[in-house]
Amino acid sequence: MDKKTKPNEPIVTHLFTADPSAHVFEGKIYIYPSHDLDHDGPTNDNGDQYAMEDYHVLSMDNFDSPCVDHGEALHVRDIPWAKQQLWAPDAAFKNNKYYLFFPARDKDDIFRLGVATSSAPEGPFTPQENYIPGSYSIDPAVFVDEDDRAYIYFGGLWGGQLEKWQTGEFLSDAEGPELTEPALGPRIAELSEDMLTFKESPTEISIIDEDGNPILAGDEERRFFEGAWVHKYNDYYYLSYSTGTTHKIAYAISKAPQGPFTYKGTILNPVIGWTTHHSIVQFEDKWYLFYHDCSLSDGVDHKRSVKYTEITYNADGTIQTIDPYK
Repeated sequence: MDKKTKPNEPIVTHLFTADPSAHVFEGKIYIYPSHDLDHDGPTNDNGDQYAMEDYHVLSMDNFDSPCVDHGEALHVRDIPWAKQQLWAPDAAFKNNKYYLFFPARDKDDIFRLGVATSSAPEGPFTPQENYIPGSYSIDPAVFVDEDDRAYIYFGGLWGGQLEKWQTGEFLSDAEGPELTEPALGPRIAELSEDMLTFKESPTEISIIDEDGNPILAGDEERRFFEGAWVHKYNDYYYLSYSTGTTHKIAYAISKAPQGPFTYKGTILNPVIGWTTHHSIVQFEDKWYLFYHDCSLSDGVDHKRSVKYTEITYNADGTIQTIDPYK
């Protein structure tokens, strides 16, 4: 807790953290990760090994400072509608208030998105009584644009249930598209002014190649799987995401927050562990990637640790691929 953080090393070691959403609030770096528990439950494609129950907010004054754990900010027992599995969260600031967006399974085991509020970036956060109407799946990421409009991006395959919502309603036995069909994209919805509801029904984002053709479901090197994140750099919106089965963080760019987004390449090569999940944030004049791996637990998939490293942009706006172990 009192040691300076270092690139590509766990920012905390006293608990397991994953899925970091990093933001600069009040001149400091705040990280909103999920909190992995050590347990002996089942491991499967449904994600039962990820049994997280609460959130801890972390912060650093700068990259020469130690990382501070502010303690429990929200627990599943305090969320009236939620049953289990507080997976990857995100945070936003608007209306002079801090918002924590999170997924959880409802009483019917369907993933929904919730929101909690606080007057301080470290919390504690007070959840709304119900989940966001019309929300589903996992991995919320909120982007507040320069015009103060706020957008939420979300969705994840397999345990994240996204493929079960292709008709607009939950179908428990639904499967994803054929390998030769367009891959499922993340969802986007503009948030209401109070940040608590969708202004509109979510729509699917299209990720295309340089020729304008959709990335196909069988293109596991490039297709979206989960963990969407959006940031803006030189007037372009960058959508980055996990490819899941090929364990990369890939990215695509657009001139509009709704897309379509044109695939550009890989940001992060595979890490130790199955999942990969990230965020990108500017602090002062540099850009940083926050990510996780399982190096601290010797590869145990549900015991992950948050790390960070600097990002380098090329002159044309593309991002140099990062090898996490060099």
